[in-house]
Amino acid sequence: MSDSPLLLAAVSIAVVMLSTWLISLAMRNASIVDIVWGLGFPIVAIVTFIGDTDRGSSDVVILAMVVIWGLRLGGYLAWRNLGHDEDYRYRAMRRRWGARFPIISLLTVFTLQGSLMWLVSLPVQLSHRGEGRAIGVLTVVGLVVWAVGLAFEAIGDWQLTRFKADAANSGKVMDRGLWRYTRHPNYFGDACVWWGIAIAAANVPVARWGVIGAVVMNVLLVRVSGKALLERSLAKRKEGWSDYAARTSGFLPRPPRA
Repeated sequence: MSDSPLLLAAVSIAVVMLSTWLISLAMRNASIVDIVWGLGFPIVAIVTFIGDTDRGSSDVVILAMVVIWGLRLGGYLAWRNLGHDEDYRYRAMRRRWGARFPIISLLTVFTLQGSLMWLVSLPVQLSHRGEGRAIGVLTVVGLVVWAVGLAFEAIGDWQLTRFKADAANSGKVMDRGLWRYTRHPNYFGDACVWWGIAIAAANVPVARWGVIGAVVMNVLLVRVSGKALLERSLAKRKEGWSDYAARTSGFLPRPPRA
């Protein structure tokens, strides 16, 4: 067992985020932090796994869950974002802060996201503490919840990509496939993934505190940087948004209202 998986995770996140910040300054593009958000979690999982001298079979399952999810998300965001202009959020920050943007971005973007990454990944870190690390019922239940979430996230992203690829859909609302049942199948899937990881990690008694990570991710996706932020923008620029929002669940999938 690692003496301090929480410290190992904190150090690895600090190195990743500081390196990403320096690269963003050279590229003049802070948007790369969004790609690293997905890729940073597998790094945490790998570092804490390697640092654990008393691994169990459930540790291998949790490692695989995090790595598969993180590589898919990071790869998708890299494919979608690299080669494009910096995200409008960071351009607005540049205009506002001018020459102070580098230090402001270090504190409010990279340090903040690194801190949130540490909190969200608590179930992964704590799974390397204590006893009971053979695969158990909670491991299996968590794996099922994770698989449902990964499917929602991956299929939702694929459906949206195909929709946007058709020029005839420019400015229109995506209301097909999984998007008929929730306005954010990708965010719902993301939440399920981390609830699944937290449930699987709870096989280790002390790791039940890792539910904090799933709660933090859920709040981020629904109340902060996910659904809430995106919908303010979509309401202004998507034709038919108000009708779509009225008939379609905001998060949890359900049949559309008539």
